[in-house]
Amino acid sequence: MFTEQELTSIRPSQRQLHIQQLGFYAFIHFTVNTFTDREWGDGSEDPSVFCPEDLDARQWAEAIRDAGMKGIILTCKHHDGFCLWPTRLTSHSVSSSPWKAGQGDVVREVADACRDTGLAFGIYLSPWDRHEPLYGSGKPYNDFFVGQLTELLTGYGPVFAVWFDGACGEGPNGKRQTYDWERYYAVVRSLQPDACISVCGPDVRWCGNEAGQTRESEWSVVSSRMLDTEKIADKSQKADNAEFRLRTLSARDRDIGSREALEGESELVWYPAEVNTSIRPGWFWHESENDQVKSVDQLRDIYMRSVGGNAMFLLNIPPDKRGRLYERDVCTLREFGTWLTSAFAHNLVQESFLSADSLPETNLAPLLSTNQTLSCCWAAPGKAPVLTLRLPDPTALGLLDIREAICDSQRIERFTVDISMDGKAWETVYAGTTIGARKLIDLQGHSACYLRLTVLASRLSPHFAFMGLYPAI
Repeated sequence: MFTEQELTSIRPSQRQLHIQQLGFYAFIHFTVNTFTDREWGDGSEDPSVFCPEDLDARQWAEAIRDAGMKGIILTCKHHDGFCLWPTRLTSHSVSSSPWKAGQGDVVREVADACRDTGLAFGIYLSPWDRHEPLYGSGKPYNDFFVGQLTELLTGYGPVFAVWFDGACGEGPNGKRQTYDWERYYAVVRSLQPDACISVCGPDVRWCGNEAGQTRESEWSVVSSRMLDTEKIADKSQKADNAEFRLRTLSARDRDIGSREALEGESELVWYPAEVNTSIRPGWFWHESENDQVKSVDQLRDIYMRSVGGNAMFLLNIPPDKRGRLYERDVCTLREFGTWLTSAFAHNLVQESFLSADSLPETNLAPLLSTNQTLSCCWAAPGKAPVLTLRLPDPTALGLLDIREAICDSQRIERFTVDISMDGKAWETVYAGTTIGARKLIDLQGHSACYLRLTVLASRLSPHFAFMGLYPAI
């Protein structure tokens, strides 16, 4: 069993802190599949099918920014092998398409649009290439893949995320490729040291599904064996031996970070979760799905459970054949952004009296500020603090926003939220477990003059970064 000192010694890198601070960002799936009405291309597609007559990356970026997202990850190459930039390593790219007479570069346009609109830029590059003849050849293909990765990491400015998945099917030669993950990682670290390597990588893990489902208790401190759960090749379990526990680990497990779940593990890592889903049923645009765009209520629910549940939210919005985000998608994004802005517009904590146990308000002044970073604002003097907020008037409540200072690790294991009108008779309105980078609690339907947060269990004393309470809208 790990001690509390050992558990809290596991902390995020600066790149992990940055992406957890971003919290909400976009996926863009766009390739020949958009024009062939498929989800997975097979590599036989003629580059001539790729011809968006009105590609507008600035429209993508502005719609994504207006929705409250902080970045874009572009599928620079999906499994079909078609490259959205003029790579020097294959002719299967935009250079062979009629779009802009073969002189276009989608990656360049998206990177520039991100920079112009204040968004972070990231890349997705599929290791599985169903078009490339070298796939399945071992080192020659890995050399090819590293060459393409190098082009993307050196030609388009700062990159905040490099997103890999573990898809590993047969290539055109009938062989499967053994991916040299460690070599890929070394290239990213060398060329873009501030970039997080996500999913099949050591910085950000997959939540375990593509439907926007989340865990009730999400921990960022997990077993180091979680690093390999999405790799499909040589690091999977081959035999029942002492190196592996009887229960294998999966990204789909409901509990991967409690003290009980970590018992018997030998090494821990900081490995935060990312929730990825699409605004439509598919990842690529299909005309038949134009009336199946997720509603604002659906997006709000996923946001509350992901961003508000110690995870990042990666929402896919696929451009259509024109090279534009479809009108209904844009309308939904705009409406969601309006909700997001209004829901967090008025922080009641700024005008209230906040106390912790018998401590005076002055000791809690940092929590009353507008600071919303994940650095420490207030370190509780004990393991079970009680923070009480007294509002000026009876107030219809909206959302409660609590953030731990995860730069000092994730500590809180169990807490309750109570409300009262007179400060004497209390009603428990929420009982929770983890907080982490951010916990959002919906208190709509409740009114109060007092709100009380009680930490019931913690790994050493809790360190808070921010507390916000917002009225109903």
